[in-house]
Amino acid sequence: MNYFLIITLLALDQITKYMVKNRFMVNESIAIIENVFHLTYVRNFGAAFGILKHQKLFFIVLTTAVLIGIIIFLRKQPRIHSIVKFSLSLIVSGAVGNLIDRVAYGYVIDFFDFRIWPVFNIADMAIVIGAFLLSYYLIFIEPSL
Repeated sequence: MNYFLIITLLALDQITKYMVKNRFMVNESIAIIENVFHLTYVRNFGAAFGILKHQKLFFIVLTTAVLIGIIIFLRKQPRIHSIVKFSLSLIVSGAVGNLIDRVAYGYVIDFFDFRIWPVFNIADMAIVIGAFLLSYYLIFIEPSL
């Protein structure tokens, strides 16, 4: 895993969430590009798209299990493709970032609002990009080995 990447993204995620939480009222929104991109402080009590609201313990247990699974996988694999290491580092940083919110507040702080998509944060972006890269590897690279 790329620990520098994990720590950097985790710090960036937590700093931006701290800034939003301390400078915005809940549901307050500032237009960066009117009707296209806003910064909007939202408390997400669920998962993606707000599903499974108020299942804090479930998400804490699930996230912890996923993180343990990734660590076990990485320890048992002597050689891992760089795309897999990079993608898992992104997923870990995002998972830990949102886990910190769930444990500390009982919800995840979201703020990037493109108006046509649910509001999200840096941790969410890391998870989605990591999952996309891992999927790319599994579909296009792994079968050719």
